[in-house]
Amino acid sequence: MMTAAGVPQGGSLPGQPSPSPVETTERILRTAYELFSQRSIRDVGVNELIDTSGVAKSTFYRHFPSKDDLVLAVLALRDKVWFAEIVAEARRRSATPEEELLVIFDVFADWLGSGGYKSNMLIKVLMEMGPDHPLGRASVEYLARIREHVQALAEDAGLERCELLARAWHLLLKGSIISAMEGDREAAELAKQMATCLIERHRRPVL
Repeated sequence: MMTAAGVPQGGSLPGQPSPSPVETTERILRTAYELFSQRSIRDVGVNELIDTSGVAKSTFYRHFPSKDDLVLAVLALRDKVWFAEIVAEARRRSATPEEELLVIFDVFADWLGSGGYKSNMLIKVLMEMGPDHPLGRASVEYLARIREHVQALAEDAGLERCELLARAWHLLLKGSIISAMEGDREAAELAKQMATCLIERHRRPVL
């Protein structure tokens, strides 16, 4: 049986070696990441995931026993992408922790401008599934990791009330995503300006 892409349902063309378990897992994850980015979790069914990734149903369930297992893996991948791409690029462009707190909005602006807000699955899944669902709880935990990173930067920068700053900073970041979805192309830049004021409010007084 052939998939829409012309690949046998087993996952490889005649004469080609079968993909390794790691390659198969990555293929399913990439497919799910793209589909979940474009649409909602509930809107993407298991059969579509199987057909689009070009694997057999038995292979799919061997790697991911349930759809929720796959979504959890996609959320973990999203978390990895955030720290490996956005945070790492912000660190590369920054000379100090305080500068990184602001530069990350520049990196985020680039990401939003390329349509990245569509793939912010942490917020999408949390809104769709709710905080009491296992997938919603996972999203909450990954979002908390972002705040923890920001709090650590604020502490390294010698700012005051760093936990409160991290919460407010995160509000600006999440708000810029929603604004970008509304069509505001300057959302991240405006959030950066507000973050600058926020940092000023949390400076230690000079004695």
